[in-house]
Amino acid sequence: MSLYQTQKLKVYNSLTGEKEVFEPLSEGYVGMYVCGPTVYSNVHLGNCRTFMSFDMIFRYLKHLGYKVRYVRNITDAGHLENDAEDGEDKIAKKARLEQLEPMEVVQQYTLDFHSILQKFNLLPPSIEPTATGHIIEQIEIIKNILEKGYAYEINGSVYFDVEKFNKTNEYGKLSGRKLEDMIANTRELAAQDEKKSPQDFALWKKAEAQHIMRWPSPWGDGFPGWHLECTAMSTKYLGETFDIHGGGMDLKFPHHECEIAQAEACNGHAPVKYWLHANMLTLNGKKMAKSTGNNILPNEMFSGENNILSKPYTPSVVRFFMMQAHYTSILDLSDEALSASEKGFQKLMDAIGSMDNLPTSASSSFNVEEWKQKGYDAMNDDFNTPMLTANLFEAVKRINLIKEGKETITQKDKELFIETMHSFVFDILGLENQNSAMLNSDKLSSVVGLLIQLRNEARANKDFSTSDKIRDQLAEMGIQLNDGKDGTTFSLS
Repeated sequence: MSLYQTQKLKVYNSLTGEKEVFEPLSEGYVGMYVCGPTVYSNVHLGNCRTFMSFDMIFRYLKHLGYKVRYVRNITDAGHLENDAEDGEDKIAKKARLEQLEPMEVVQQYTLDFHSILQKFNLLPPSIEPTATGHIIEQIEIIKNILEKGYAYEINGSVYFDVEKFNKTNEYGKLSGRKLEDMIANTRELAAQDEKKSPQDFALWKKAEAQHIMRWPSPWGDGFPGWHLECTAMSTKYLGETFDIHGGGMDLKFPHHECEIAQAEACNGHAPVKYWLHANMLTLNGKKMAKSTGNNILPNEMFSGENNILSKPYTPSVVRFFMMQAHYTSILDLSDEALSASEKGFQKLMDAIGSMDNLPTSASSSFNVEEWKQKGYDAMNDDFNTPMLTANLFEAVKRINLIKEGKETITQKDKELFIETMHSFVFDILGLENQNSAMLNSDKLSSVVGLLIQLRNEARANKDFSTSDKIRDQLAEMGIQLNDGKDGTTFSLS
């Protein structure tokens, strides 16, 4: 029997505004689509938080025994500046400014994206399609929508007719907006705008002479609309209706709203059963923005080469920090918060590292099964990682009490305890004991051993200034020297 048959998962559905029991369309199988990055610059931490949240969800669904097809796309064309209908393609603009081919830009930042997510220990998706690899599918969807009467062609561009669609469907139901209010709050169309209504959005845009990313179509050379790409890729790999569509909260309108409209116009029914949205990441209480300097890239956090944080933080510490907030909550990144997470992370890793040596008894005073179910109850409540984390620290407390002889545990319960801790911490939260890996590194041990030897020589020569300097500078790097009767050892703080 699979875990999903005994663990009743509930998810918060953005479409209904309620927590609902998760029941996939086909028992034992889950189709999940998450909007991926537009690869025109280095991936930023806000995006990383979104992808990390859905990695955690992917991991938990797999842990429950579901066979999951996880599709996360790469947008490599069609995403115009400021998410608007006019302006320059973000990738084409970067290519023009740096005098590169657009696909050079795409390659550079796709590699950066993969590298960063790998450092954060994200599992790769089942399929990672690109927008440019699905131009034919997008053209076919546009033809279908035109035939159904929900779009119109003008001057080589094709636009979705939102007002006509809204007569038989509900445009705005995901974001809670009413079309009448949107129309009332919209300025008149600019003289040069060819759309019938400001609410209409592009399915296909005519490529002007200077536009370097272009493809032939029945309406002339052009490029697809940003919203259309995800409809084409999600339906191709997951079907006309699938279980979960995820993305950042900022994509709810207009991107996801337009996806729903396109799919309903094309196929005549809702495309997605559960819509899940991850919330934003702020920095020191303010929105992250390159323009204001209130911004930090992942590699700058790992290296410590930035003017915002006091020290470097490992990817697992950052991931642990992000898992301590619910994925639907706004999370503020700060030096203080990361420092506290680092201490908590190390406390958790130290406790896990000591579990193999826990003494066992004939009976258990600690109910491991009850503690285990509390962990599942947390995750079953819309992937409540903060509650799971609290339960993990309850385990840390119990581990310390068992070591002190104030609690007891049987061998059988100890094995279950270790297995469950590993499942929650490493398999579901996706954390890695990077400090332990560093500690076991032969090179690190050799270098620190040499410094300990030099320090011992300095102390023997009563050169306490040098010995203290070695100790203090190692401490600044997070390497703690421990002097004992058997000599000096080190640990990572």
